[in-house]
Amino acid sequence: MRSEDIQIHAHNCHNDKETHKACVSLVPIFNHLEEEQMDEIMVTAQSVSYKKGEIIYRAGEQSDSLYIINNGKIRIYRLSESGKEQLVRILNTGEFTGEHALFSESTHESYAEALVDTKVCMIKRADLQEFLLKYPSISLKILTEFSTRLEQSEKQTTRFATEKVETRIALFLAECKDSEEGKSKEIVLPMSKKNLASFLGTTPETLSRKLADLEDQGFISQKAQRKIEIIDLDGLLLV
Repeated sequence: MRSEDIQIHAHNCHNDKETHKACVSLVPIFNHLEEEQMDEIMVTAQSVSYKKGEIIYRAGEQSDSLYIINNGKIRIYRLSESGKEQLVRILNTGEFTGEHALFSESTHESYAEALVDTKVCMIKRADLQEFLLKYPSISLKILTEFSTRLEQSEKQTTRFATEKVETRIALFLAECKDSEEGKSKEIVLPMSKKNLASFLGTTPETLSRKLADLEDQGFISQKAQRKIEIIDLDGLLLV
């Protein structure tokens, strides 16, 4: 091997190592560990890149890895028998998917798609199970995340069954306002309106119409680049 090839190979290996380390240190289920312990996990991680719109896994495919987002954004969605799409969640840098592979051999129940060019770190089930036994604190972190996701799913299901569309929209906007830091009345929608419509169980057309209605009633003001100003929060919550 030529000296310049050796240098390139060494540079790539260094970059892969830094990528894996960044990936492990970002995700909450690992970043509480000692550096040597994270290094141990890092060795088992495989870096994979996906282009915008590329499917990372499909429903029915074998689930055997945890996918940690090193950089990018992934949407998790399901398809009904009629082909209607239901957005489950949007995942950002430091979050993970494929968690059901941690405990049993199974198949994916949903689809994962890269919303932008995305880089993930994959860790196989066998390696993860070894780490769970070796470092029980990882299991507690994962159970905490499971509990949060279950609560969110139950809340979403209940709203579909009991609340009208405009109420779902109003509650979502109010929750976005609560999660924003500071006292600004302006929020930025965390996803496109198309994905938000899917998440709220409606159509993009209905979402646009209902947002316009809320604006006409003086509760909100729609701005550019997915920004919305909450003018009357109390009134919005009574919709």
